[in-house]
Amino acid sequence: MIEEVAVVSKIENNQVWVETATSQGCGGCRQKSACSTSVLDQWLHKRAVAVDCAIDLNPGDEVLIGIEEGTLIRASLLLYLLPLLAMMAGGALAQGLLPDGFGKADLMIAGAALASLGVSLWLINKLQQAFFFPYFSRPVVIKKVGHSALTAIKSITIKN
Repeated sequence: MIEEVAVVSKIENNQVWVETATSQGCGGCRQKSACSTSVLDQWLHKRAVAVDCAIDLNPGDEVLIGIEEGTLIRASLLLYLLPLLAMMAGGALAQGLLPDGFGKADLMIAGAALASLGVSLWLINKLQQAFFFPYFSRPVVIKKVGHSALTAIKSITIKN
């Protein structure tokens, strides 16, 4: 199980919404200006995620959340491999359908590959709630952690 410390942002409709803390691994690094994690952290905003919870919590509580490794692998295959395969299939289909000696075949093949990539990403986005996510387990709250436990976890992460 992959675990991360998070903070409860809200409790709504019997669901707990959490936000993960900003990664402290790059906080004191001398290469902060060249680090992609640091740059992404500045531009991307925190997003609350709904998690399953059997513990009584309040907003502001620090919790340890976890997700199964298999879920992460399936989601990675879905979000990375499927669009790549769709893009290659679209390009191959366009190459097979174009007549020999067609003047702008390379441009048409590249356009078909990009179009099939876009369609696959759109399809994944539209079908994720209805079809895909019942097959993926959601993150769960493992336990509530105190402030001292959170500090200890962060110091261990920074030292390693």
